[in-house]
Amino acid sequence: MNGQMMQLPLLTSSLLVHAQRHHSDQEIVSRRVEGDVHRYTYADLARRARQLANAVAALDVTEGGRVATLAWNGYRHMELYYAVSGSGRVLNTINPRLHADQVTYIADHAENEVLFFDITFLPLVESIADRVSTVRHFVALIDKDKMPSSSRIPNLLCYEDLVEAQSASYDWPMLDEQTAATLCYTSGTTGNPKGVLYSHRSTLLHTFAAALPDSLGCSAADVILPVVPMFHVNAWGLPYAACMTGAKLVMPGAGLDGKSLYELFEAEGVTMAAGVPTVWQGLLNHVQSNGLKFSTMRRTVIGGSACPPAMVRTFEQDYNVHVVHAWGMTELSPLGTVCAFKAKHLAQNAEQRQAVQAKQGRAVFGVDMKIVSPDGAELPCDGVQTGDLLVRGHWVVSRYFKEEGEGHLQDGWFPTGDVAKIDPDGYMQITDRSKDVIKSGGEWIGSIDLENIAMAHPAVAMAACIAAKHPKWDERPLLVVMLKPGAQVTRDELLAFYDGKIAKWWTPDDVAFVDSIPLGATGKMLKHRLREQFKDYHLPTA
Repeated sequence: MNGQMMQLPLLTSSLLVHAQRHHSDQEIVSRRVEGDVHRYTYADLARRARQLANAVAALDVTEGGRVATLAWNGYRHMELYYAVSGSGRVLNTINPRLHADQVTYIADHAENEVLFFDITFLPLVESIADRVSTVRHFVALIDKDKMPSSSRIPNLLCYEDLVEAQSASYDWPMLDEQTAATLCYTSGTTGNPKGVLYSHRSTLLHTFAAALPDSLGCSAADVILPVVPMFHVNAWGLPYAACMTGAKLVMPGAGLDGKSLYELFEAEGVTMAAGVPTVWQGLLNHVQSNGLKFSTMRRTVIGGSACPPAMVRTFEQDYNVHVVHAWGMTELSPLGTVCAFKAKHLAQNAEQRQAVQAKQGRAVFGVDMKIVSPDGAELPCDGVQTGDLLVRGHWVVSRYFKEEGEGHLQDGWFPTGDVAKIDPDGYMQITDRSKDVIKSGGEWIGSIDLENIAMAHPAVAMAACIAAKHPKWDERPLLVVMLKPGAQVTRDELLAFYDGKIAKWWTPDDVAFVDSIPLGATGKMLKHRLREQFKDYHLPTA
């Protein structure tokens, strides 16, 4: 017997309709590339998104056709999120930090018909305009009086002209909820980026999960600032969760340095922000060096790469900002785990709680996970054994865009490429990427633990641990360190810093000091570049 309930499709447009009806006067604040701070409401967003949906139709974008963006976090990008997907097309947010060749590859692979871009990226768009094969229109996200002239971009249109020319009368179609909504590509550190095609259904379920109290915990009382870019896995779903909950949204635009972010936090009363550790390092440096405090900031979601425990301690103890450690992937929309405390942790001291916070957290409902041995056997969740992390769930990829079958799945589970352990309470901790594990004499050494210890040293700004060749042990850890400005520490002092913190044989064999550590398009350390740089490095054998 079937249940007798209404069948309404789960569509992203319903989030916008809800925000307009129930939170119409709530603010969306954006720092624009024009230099000013723009303010409007959810009612304004809904009206302009309807106009934009008409404009997309007027540009003859096909049903299910792909529309690309190269854009910062801002209100116009939000309008594109809802207008493109809500009208039955697919929004492809391209990461502008990628190389021009990769941007061209993505645009062609996605068969984008229109490309919307912030004028920051005008040189990038000019460099690819005659190389992309399917883009028919280029649209600058800019006021009419600031439109650039470019002889290298054919059919360059002004976004505001497109929107203003259209009626705000538009009825969002009742699409099948399995219809594709957005398309994101992996950051492609090796090989070509792969496309992950999210459906309306998966996006709505992910939004419910993201807003849960033990997840990102969004509410109408929040002022949310997504530092994580809207071109990086849909800003971790926050543009959708904000509409669902009616939170005030603050968009930082291109100003992602510590000073710009801090000023926006204070001016707009931000209560929650989300981003990768490298961004928070810049913010903390600014706050520390200027003797500042946070007036309203109460929690920060940190993901993208492992959050160093030293950063957790600084936020929690020095600034009373709660750190929510999270883990996910483009292939997971991206939310996988969030490190929310259980009741028993609240009675623990700060040191015990921070040991929990060092983990990536518990699976959010909608995601299931397990660790397996190299032969595929499931390993126990004892907090000790490490294995390959596999996941499945309502918003986990089944196959990449334009790939046939589900050949990369293992018995219905997605192999993340991460090595992890899971404790009896269900808290997962990444110990390494499978390709970054250091195999010393047949034993595994996790590089993340070694990096976190180095990052706790007051002289160290950034640290990466990579495998270096060793005549006896095959591989041994080499610590690559970038010091804070003006700081000094010797090799021996750094290695002594490991004493008593790890098994003796895990201690790195040597330290290489560098001026900078290469970062990828999403702020992660590019260890493959470091391995290439140090491929002929000779470790001391004495």
